[in-house]
Amino acid sequence: MTGRRDELAANLAQVRERIDRAAARAGRQPDEVNLVVVTKYFPASDVDLLIGLGVRHIGENKDQEASAKVADLTRRDDVTVHFIGQLQSNKVAHVASYADVVQSVDRPKVVRALQRAAEHRGRELDVLVQVALDGSDGRGGAAPQDVEALADLVGDCPSLRLRGVMAVAPRDGDPRPAFGRLRTVAHGIQAGHPGASWISAGMSGDLEDAVLEGATHLRVGTAILGSRPPLG
Repeated sequence: MTGRRDELAANLAQVRERIDRAAARAGRQPDEVNLVVVTKYFPASDVDLLIGLGVRHIGENKDQEASAKVADLTRRDDVTVHFIGQLQSNKVAHVASYADVVQSVDRPKVVRALQRAAEHRGRELDVLVQVALDGSDGRGGAAPQDVEALADLVGDCPSLRLRGVMAVAPRDGDPRPAFGRLRTVAHGIQAGHPGASWISAGMSGDLEDAVLEGATHLRVGTAILGSRPPLG
């Protein structure tokens, strides 16, 4: 276990150094940027090691895997769990039972289901509206012209807290202009919802571009945990 801890510590240090350099280029403070370590496919033991190394946010994509992993954490109260995968309406109630933040809200049906589930469980959930930066690549998200209405719907839900927006860069092309478009959408939302200041953008390969375009949350997996472990 010591070897794995050392590996994670070294990778974390490299990623944090990248964030520091990007923040300096952008004229920002590094502590303005929150690192969400994406732990899909990796065990709860890795998450516990990451928590011991100072990680306070983890991201999960798949409901079944995420719920089991969260239940196995020895320091659950020390970490914020972000659900970042595309959300099926029939999974909403289950996700609301363990996630603290849902980053992938992209349609009214999901908003209403989250509100019902959170209210039923007596919880308040932080919510980001996912924005589609390229409508052709199937990565999910609401069309930019629909985001404002979706944000207003979230804002009207007493058990949901609108925190901002999330997006995944298009598979092809320079990610920075796409993140610039997201920043414009985010500022538009924040004009009507001052508390919606989060911009979740950037992953292992493009986190610098995201920081330069104002990201407050980065979703980084491979650069910290390594390649997906072999199945079986």
